[in-house]
Amino acid sequence: MREDYDLIIVGGGLAGNSLALALRHTGLHIALIEALTPAQQANAAAGDRALALATGTVSLLEHWGAWQAVADKATAIEHIHVSDRGHFGKTRLSAKQHKVAAFGHVVVARDIEQHLRECVAQAGITQISPGRLMGVMSGKEAINVSLKHGQTSLNLSAKLLVGADGGQSSVRQLLDIDQETVAYQQTALVTCVKTQRPNQNTAFERFTPSGPLALLPVGQRLSSVVWTRTSEEAEALLLGSEADFLQELQDCFGYFLGQLDLVAPRRAFALSRVRAKRMSSERAVIVGNAAHQLHPVAGQGFNLGLRDVAVLADKLTEAVRDGRDIGSKALLSDYVAARNLDHQRVIHFTDGLVRLFSNDWLPLAAARNIGLLVFDHLPFAKEHLVSRAMGLALLPTARQKTGPSRH
Repeated sequence: MREDYDLIIVGGGLAGNSLALALRHTGLHIALIEALTPAQQANAAAGDRALALATGTVSLLEHWGAWQAVADKATAIEHIHVSDRGHFGKTRLSAKQHKVAAFGHVVVARDIEQHLRECVAQAGITQISPGRLMGVMSGKEAINVSLKHGQTSLNLSAKLLVGADGGQSSVRQLLDIDQETVAYQQTALVTCVKTQRPNQNTAFERFTPSGPLALLPVGQRLSSVVWTRTSEEAEALLLGSEADFLQELQDCFGYFLGQLDLVAPRRAFALSRVRAKRMSSERAVIVGNAAHQLHPVAGQGFNLGLRDVAVLADKLTEAVRDGRDIGSKALLSDYVAARNLDHQRVIHFTDGLVRLFSNDWLPLAAARNIGLLVFDHLPFAKEHLVSRAMGLALLPTARQKTGPSRH
């Protein structure tokens, strides 16, 4: 079977579905290919993770009509509390003081993934699931894709191929795009806890010598945990009992929220900084985790990936409006140039935080704690951080606005 499309998107996760949704009114003939069945996607362990969505990200989802139906399942971040375990430095941020409704929202990945899949289906976009990519061949006028759909072999062609298929991207591998990888020798332990005291819509970031510990509000007495430890420590904590795990977590976090109780399984993810050496090839481009993977310390991974989608969607929409080739070298070069600076800034910022705070060398610890204290008393510095954390400084001007109402 052979079929021609304008655009083929590989990856039916958050990035791929968001791109398809953003382009649904352009008139482009789009095919969306996903390796998993809908049931496998719905039951995937990754769906349990909590996503911290910057206000700029929420604005994008609103613009595409993908936020309103999940807004009541999201928890607003109205306060941010940053501390350094065993030291005196602290920084606190309040949305009210910065005259915004919220710094962002926390939503369970499964909730928004399911809604995006439903939106794409309602838009009438062709979905091929499960579809396993077998080969890619670029030509001057089109790119050809071969895949397995169950027992059926398919051959598709398009003006442009987008790889939005995650960290193990088949598109990236088939295009022979190399990556730069830096292993942090750290593992993220992910779970959820019930807290004795309400979190007051506060996101906590607590730095420790082994790595950062984040508690994100997903309800008034529920917080999602992202706890970074050395790989050896993480393995020991997973092999030990839940009681031992919880006691260590309590000792690390303290009693800001009173007693903690586990209410979800413990999961582990090895952490690395990964960046593709290039984002495009002839009639092909990669976005989101296929192009970059970050340490979770600042919660920027999904937000960065969705800005990839937004910029690419804008470029493609403009090309359709002007009657230009959506897979041209000029368009892809323009996209890469538009994304490079944002990638560099966020990757360097995230990497710098990891190295600065995952270190208990006394002079460095003293310097960073003095920095946290000074920062806590500098309104202009807080304003700059808030603007970047909310993602507003990185959005097209037309989409910058005050954060959405509380939920």
